[in-house]
Order: sequence, then C-alpha cells, then structure tokens
Amino acid sequence: MRTALLQSSGRPGSTVENLKVLDEAAGRAAAAGAGLLLAPEMFLTGYAIGDDIGRLAEPADGDCADAIAETATRHGLAIAYGYPERDGDAVFNSAQLISADGTRLANYRKTHLFGCFERDHFTSGDQPVVQAELDGLRVGILICYDVEFPENVRAHALAGTDLLVVPTAQMHPFQFVAESMIPVRAFENQMYIAYVNRAGREGEFEFVGLSTLAGPDGIARTRAGRAEELVLADVDPAFLAASREANPYLRDRRPGLYGPLV
Repeated sequence: MRTALLQSSGRPGSTVENLKVLDEAAGRAAAAGAGLLLAPEMFLTGYAIGDDIGRLAEPADGDCADAIAETATRHGLAIAYGYPERDGDAVFNSAQLISADGTRLANYRKTHLFGCFERDHFTSGDQPVVQAELDGLRVGILICYDVEFPENVRAHALAGTDLLVVPTAQMHPFQFVAESMIPVRAFENQMYIAYVNRAGREGEFEFVGLSTLAGPDGIARTRAGRAEELVLADVDPAFLAASREANPYLRDRRPGLYGPLV
C-alpha cells in the first residue's frame, strides 16, 4: 500500500484552513497512487495554540471528522490525522483513521503526555493498542512520545500490527528519534512504522520535520527534510511476511524473564 506522509504544521488556529491543506495533499497523494495519507499530531487545529485547544476540540464524530470523511471519499484514499478530541469535560490528544469510503475505522488517545504543555491541556488515554484493518494490513496508531516507550510498540507487535502510524509533533533537539529510534523500533518489532511530523517554528516550539517510513529491516523507505513536504513510500505485505519469517526476535522472546520490568 502506497503511503503518503504530509509533513506540515498547516495553519495553526484554523480548522478551516487545515481542512483545505489536507484536501490539497489528499489530491496529490491520490494522484501518486497512495491508498493512505497521514497527517501529523494535532494537525486539525495546530499544536502550540494554548487554550484554543479546548475551544477547537470536537468529538470524534464532529463536523471536521465528517469533512475529512468527505475528503477521503472524494479522493479515494484513507486518511489518518491528529486532533484534539472532546469527550464531555475531557480533551484528549487523539488521532483518527478514516477509510476511503468515509468510515471511521479507529480513534486513539495519546497515552503518554509529554511535558507540562500537554499535561496542562489534555487527559491521558488508557487504551494502549488501537487497530483497524485496511487493505489487508493491520494498522495500529500511536502518537509521538508514545513510540519512545518500547513497551508500547512491542504491545502492537504482539497484537499483530503490520503498519504502525505515528502522528508526531517532534521538536528540537530530539531529532534522533526520527533519525535513529524509528528504524530500530521497526526492526526489533518486525513492522512498518510511519512517523509523520510537523515542520518549522510554532509558538515556543521548533519542529524538526524528518518524517519517515521505516521497514522491518530497519531501513527508511523515505525521509523528509526539515520543511513542509509530502513524501511517499510503499508498505509491502510480502516483504513484511518474509522478514518476519527470517527474523527470530519475537519467536525467541522469553516473557517469563521479563516480569520484573512491569
């Protein structure tokens, strides 16, 4: 499945403009043969927007979700995007996957909040593994900081995730995550990982870009630079199956030894 990564901070503070950016990117991705378009963490509203997070937050089935479903249907590809999700009085840092026919397939709430900014504005999610079936692949979702905890990614591996999508707001000086950690996570867990970041300065943060899709061999299939960019790469189920057959990591685990870790 050809996968497109939209590295962009969009237009912080404007859901209307961000929906336009996403629609334009969906057109370009579909024209390039993509079956899935990924947008970064909090793409719908912007990340460093302070109390506007609460003002712009909406339910998983809100008006913006309907607009993105229409975009997905019109361009004929699935879309995953980050947004602030309101559920009663709580606001979650969430990511939603919508299919090419407009069906809401999965919604994930970030479980590991990073820094005072996120802890001041969001409630932590408590469901570590969220998955959906898409074009013969089992797609899982994490958000940014979540992927830096090896337990999270291993849980997805044990649950059979083939492609882990990770909308991200990765900032300076943590670029080593995209450059080094993501390929290693993909290799040690025998999966594809698509890590899609924001780019440029936003408020007090400087996002480093470097979006990448890494394969189960630990090799990046594509890597963006530091500016706004749309990059594409293929997720190959046959290669994944062969890699899992050849790599003994998951088969050679000894869970009985790992109890003290938790």
